[in-house]
Amino acid sequence: MEKYVIGLDFGTDSVRAVIVNAGNGEEISSAVAWYPRWKQGLYCNPLKNQYRQHPQDYLDSMTQVIHEALAYAPAGTAGKIAGISFDTTGSTPVFIDKEGTPLALLPEFSENPNAMFILWKDHTAVAEAAEINVLCSKWPIDYSKYEGGIYSSEWVWAKTLHVLREDQAVRKAAYSWVEHCDWMPAILTGKTIPEEVIRSRCAAGHKAMWHEDFGGLPSEEFLSALDPLLTSFRKRLFTHTFPADYKVGYLTPEWSEKLGLTGEVFIAAGAFDAHIGAVGGGIKPFSLLRVMGTSTCDMLIAPYEDMKGKLVRGICGQVDGSIVPGMIGLEAGQSAFGDVYAWFKKMISWPLQYVSDPLEGERISDMILAKLTEQALLLPDDDTIPVATDWFNGRRTPDADQTVTATVSGLTLGTDAPMLFKSLVEATAFGSRAIAERFADEGVPISEVIAIGGVARKSPFVMQTLADVMNTDIKVSTADQACALGAAMFAATAAGIYPKVEDAMAAMEQGFDITYHPDPEKVAYYDLKYRKYKALAV
Repeated sequence: MEKYVIGLDFGTDSVRAVIVNAGNGEEISSAVAWYPRWKQGLYCNPLKNQYRQHPQDYLDSMTQVIHEALAYAPAGTAGKIAGISFDTTGSTPVFIDKEGTPLALLPEFSENPNAMFILWKDHTAVAEAAEINVLCSKWPIDYSKYEGGIYSSEWVWAKTLHVLREDQAVRKAAYSWVEHCDWMPAILTGKTIPEEVIRSRCAAGHKAMWHEDFGGLPSEEFLSALDPLLTSFRKRLFTHTFPADYKVGYLTPEWSEKLGLTGEVFIAAGAFDAHIGAVGGGIKPFSLLRVMGTSTCDMLIAPYEDMKGKLVRGICGQVDGSIVPGMIGLEAGQSAFGDVYAWFKKMISWPLQYVSDPLEGERISDMILAKLTEQALLLPDDDTIPVATDWFNGRRTPDADQTVTATVSGLTLGTDAPMLFKSLVEATAFGSRAIAERFADEGVPISEVIAIGGVARKSPFVMQTLADVMNTDIKVSTADQACALGAAMFAATAAGIYPKVEDAMAAMEQGFDITYHPDPEKVAYYDLKYRKYKALAV
């Protein structure tokens, strides 16, 4: 009998599900469900960089998306599902009680943003991240050394400390915390007690300063020195972590009924979307795989012997087994990529919200990026195009700093919207080049560049600009849902269909359908303009 697996990709705005034939990677069906509360803009305050998501959004959308994917699949598919695996954004933690229930699922906290998941892009903890960096520089053990040497406000210790300081009610009720990628398999297997939750090697190593050299998480002495509010948390957390091919358990009868699945279903450990997506996109040793969406994550794997004695500064960590078990996984990225284009579209379409026909206003707004791209392609490559930096949501890599902001230089009364849009596209490409140069400067070679994600598949203009700026070929994965496909590969491995994830990749990968090649004339132009970007980006 054919065996199928489900890959669930919890993104920033929605969850995607793919049902895949575990034997050959054929997509049987797929579906997407938007987070209902998030879509309404609830619990967020962009002016304060506050972005929170309600746990009920995840449960409701997961149930909906699996039912829809099953509805689109052939009859009998529900009884052939062998495994489920997850990826989520990160670091996206939440405070939980002694039973492992996120506080926002309790009646008294149901409308409290501090009791909800703190989304990856939430930057309310800039001050706390700075304190962590100061303490790491003074402490006998530098707990940030495997995380690029700079701790970010996007990561779990800064976020949880910020909420503990800000909210007394949450502080009193919080027993522990859990990452979104760890909560999903815990929920579906019924293993939610905080001390028993299977914790992701990916999440813990890249965002929580976990490492075997430290005996696990930072010491209680370190956390207490950071703030006594953290003193009790370490013993309620974890020592061991697990790669994404680890089998957490089986889908409970309760969730089998809720999701409409009828057979025995293995549940795999979770991990972050970019790391899982790298597997779905066909990452190989020293490939730089770019997950290109609202932000970017740049993933790279390397054999142990090639990383011996190397600590790459200013990235988002290097962790054993965080992408492919048996390899060192390295992460970098940009805090805003597609979000930069979305910001510009929203800004210039602002008056449309006041038109008499809202549907007409929405129709015009939806045309804006296509028209900007069309006109930007006609523009010359010269000094009439402004120079911009890409730090619209702070800087993730190189050298994380969420206090920096974007800059545009060279505006004149002749600058129009397509010119500025071209400048913003170039800025995001320059930020990408800076990441690749940091790996090269630190002795980590890049053999090829692979792209996955919405931007990679939808915008030839952006991708060609990126190839010209980076002066390299860029292969785009055929997989429309590479992150969900990667999750399906891990589900197949956890279910025992394949002995290791590399075997699942070989059998299930979908290859590449387009390659962008750099234009030599544009390469020379962008070399000069990149120097201006670097002068501006100081």
